[in-house]
Amino acid sequence: MSQGKDTLNGWLDYILSSHPENVIELGLTRMKKMLDRLDIHFDCPVITVAGTNGKGSTCAMLEAIYRAAGYKTAMHTSPHMLSFNERAQINGEIVEDAPLVEAFREVEEARAGMPLTYFEFTALGILRVFQKAKPDVVILEIGLGGRLDAINALQSTASIVTTIGIDHEAYLGNTRDAIGWEKAHVYRQGHPAVCADKNPPVKLLQYAKALKTNLEVAGKDFSVTEEDGGRMRFRMGVNDWDLPRPALRGRNQMDNAAGVLALVVSLMDKLPVTLADIEKGLTTVRITARFEKVQSDPTVILDVGHNPHAASVLAQNIRDVKTQGKVIAVFGMLADKDMIDVVKIMSEVIDEWFITGLPGPRGASVDVLHKVMLEAGVEDGKITQCEGVEEAFNQAKRQASIIDTIIIFGSFVTVTAALPLVRTNARVQ
Repeated sequence: MSQGKDTLNGWLDYILSSHPENVIELGLTRMKKMLDRLDIHFDCPVITVAGTNGKGSTCAMLEAIYRAAGYKTAMHTSPHMLSFNERAQINGEIVEDAPLVEAFREVEEARAGMPLTYFEFTALGILRVFQKAKPDVVILEIGLGGRLDAINALQSTASIVTTIGIDHEAYLGNTRDAIGWEKAHVYRQGHPAVCADKNPPVKLLQYAKALKTNLEVAGKDFSVTEEDGGRMRFRMGVNDWDLPRPALRGRNQMDNAAGVLALVVSLMDKLPVTLADIEKGLTTVRITARFEKVQSDPTVILDVGHNPHAASVLAQNIRDVKTQGKVIAVFGMLADKDMIDVVKIMSEVIDEWFITGLPGPRGASVDVLHKVMLEAGVEDGKITQCEGVEEAFNQAKRQASIIDTIIIFGSFVTVTAALPLVRTNARVQ
């Protein structure tokens, strides 16, 4: 064992050097072999969450509801913001280094030289930690797509597809039908299945029908409507519930909550909960950088939206806020994302842009981003080029008045770089 592998950072460096994080090799063969070798299985319900956008919020709401009901929860999400440990939570608490280090040692021994991707290796370690914790429910976010994503190698009890938009085209296809078909592969024959997209692709519906899943579709089998006083009404079959809107900001979170509640209803025989449990979960749920307000005077909002579908939701959320002053963007994107469509959508609600390049081989340089923005029709006079997220944020703060809104978005990378800057002040809900 090489020096440094007695620490979590040492292990992550070793895994990263063996297979870079940004190299993607889809497929289930390696993962299935490793699950067998490590004898990773769960005696409790396992929920998989796939979709283009809304996966993190959906996982967080499910976890909060089940934890409020007294169940021991285990939740895996990705990517992380500041610490790898964020990817693994047990009972709402981030897993510490030691259990992960022990699990990575077991994965290394079991793989016996078999190549594993960064995501496969780390996911196996996290699943091993969860197995030892003996949870009552496991909630797993699909990393990319569904059909060939490493997490999909594990047999699940119930599955949800949140939304279907165009993203990861090189791996999933460039139509909603193709992408929906990929994501539909998280469904299991005879098991509860939910689609929270009100306009599901035909191929998703066809696959679910051929598989004989118990598919529940938003707008057809269940619905949520906005009520006065910060409430919402959820309807599904005989269930007609008056509930608080989720604590997460943004109109889209009610649609995410509808999918969550449909899944909760579908699993009621295995994981019974009360309306009081659901209310507590919805009102206490927290997740970083999903239209999250972190400062006031001026308002500063973080959002990890990084594709056209997410940009449309973000733009609508900004309209809903009805800001008095200007909307100022701190913006950086990855070059393999649909930069031009994101800019076109967001240019309708943003008055000034402070843009920056992002590091790494996937990061778009500031020059490339500037060129894309001009092609998208943004006036050059509204764009300020900056060196790094910190400079972009500081310039935006100097420019903003107390009635303005600064929105930091475009990538997990952009928001992660901004977190230490905005969290120096007291957090604002």
